[in-house]
Amino acid sequence: MYVQPGVLFALAAALLWGVYLFALKRYFDAYPATVLTVLVNSFALVWYLPVVSTRVTPADLPAVEGLGPTDALALVGAVLGVGVGFVLFLHALALGEVSYVAPINKVVPVFVLPLEVALLAADVPPLAVAGIVVVTFAVYVANYRGGDPTEPLRRAASSRAAQLALLSAAVFAVGDVAKRAVLDQVGVPPEALVPTVLGGVVLLLLPSAVRNWPAERPPYRAFAAVGLLVAGAEHFTSIAFAEVPASIASPIVNTQAVVAVVLGGVLLGETRLGTRLVAAALAVVGVGLLAV
Repeated sequence: MYVQPGVLFALAAALLWGVYLFALKRYFDAYPATVLTVLVNSFALVWYLPVVSTRVTPADLPAVEGLGPTDALALVGAVLGVGVGFVLFLHALALGEVSYVAPINKVVPVFVLPLEVALLAADVPPLAVAGIVVVTFAVYVANYRGGDPTEPLRRAASSRAAQLALLSAAVFAVGDVAKRAVLDQVGVPPEALVPTVLGGVVLLLLPSAVRNWPAERPPYRAFAAVGLLVAGAEHFTSIAFAEVPASIASPIVNTQAVVAVVLGGVLLGETRLGTRLVAAALAVVGVGLLAV
């Protein structure tokens, strides 16, 4: 069976992002999320500089004077989608329990599909739609913490935290669709989009990170190590979005949550390993449908 290269790159990104999430939970719990993100993204930028300097030239970039309002909006959306979505997620976590905030935040592909169809006139076959549904459900199950599985979604009707989590998912989806537009229609190379997104998020979160900077010196070597993971993950993510529609790449990349929780269950002995394995099986089925 032929598998599109974009699907393989999305899978590689999901694996790297999943290992990154696992490492954050295992080793970096003590750091504020904004500080952590600024440090990791800064190191990722440093790691990625050789790629940019050797694979991107001014001739590869679209002329600024040739960019229309829609192109500029897509570039801004690609950066703000990640940064603003993350800030909203942090606010949701501050107001509510992670048990219902995290699952809601992971339904990004549900928003990506209609946005891409409406804004980019994407043609998504029915089998791929089924795959998107299965993968999204798998990610939701992976973040499920017990109790009534519909409770997180029902809380969205009245809970401010749940509403912010849902809004953050929608904003992340806007960022994903914007990335696809930047890569496929504006003509920005994937290697140029990576530092744009990483650097934009650093600038957006830097004021908050400075206010919350820890008194003790952070372990910069450890941050450099996970920064390398992020550089690789962002690289594969950008290539995936350049190769296949966002509605295909986004759900596959978001299976990173499944990778992270399965690693936690297997390596750290975390509870509900059976549920996590069910989520992994569902993710495999969903990705298989997307890859057909």
